[in-house]
Amino acid sequence: MAETLEKVIREKVEPLVTEAMHKYLGITVSEIKGDISDKLGKNPLLSYEVNTSVSFKTAKKIFKKDFITRMLLSHKGNLAEVAKASGLDRRSVYRTIKEFGIEIKKIKSESVKSQDYRRGAVDTILKDTFGHYKAVIQPAKIKAMYRGVEKLSSEIVRELPFVEMTWKDAEHEFEKAYIGRVLKECGNNISKSAKKMNLRYETLHRKIRKLGLR
Repeated sequence: MAETLEKVIREKVEPLVTEAMHKYLGITVSEIKGDISDKLGKNPLLSYEVNTSVSFKTAKKIFKKDFITRMLLSHKGNLAEVAKASGLDRRSVYRTIKEFGIEIKKIKSESVKSQDYRRGAVDTILKDTFGHYKAVIQPAKIKAMYRGVEKLSSEIVRELPFVEMTWKDAEHEFEKAYIGRVLKECGNNISKSAKKMNLRYETLHRKIRKLGLR
């Protein structure tokens, strides 16, 4: 699957990004194309906004609700399929649904929107990447690029193979992204980061080692 995804990104997605840059920027910025390809290759389906203004525990709850909701949408509300795909047992999935008040009937009726979740994930990647280059590209061109994001993300999603993650892998990616961002915001000071996350110093230090952040 990894090789297939890499091939699709190289042969189908990168040309779409190149074409969009020529149209909106008038140039091709190889760094932008490379950044987008890397991010899509790492996590094409599950791309979440990491909210570091809340504690680690709260952010993780929000993440889990979003993860289960997306899985339910992808599998049209079928709990057995979600449990199998996520690596969780059905009781755990049911408890999460009950805890967060996720409406299964609504999920089933809106399952067609699962494609919108994928497009939203790609939207996030594109906007985040373009945002990093605001200082070196004319504001008017960046604004034009932003206006073209929705069309570009829709085209990219049509090409990307459908890739799912187990809860264990998704949880790992979330913790790495959340903790990594907080560390950066706190100048890599573990004590300050632990306080901001509302975690014990020892717990954070252990997670940093486990996630390979240091």
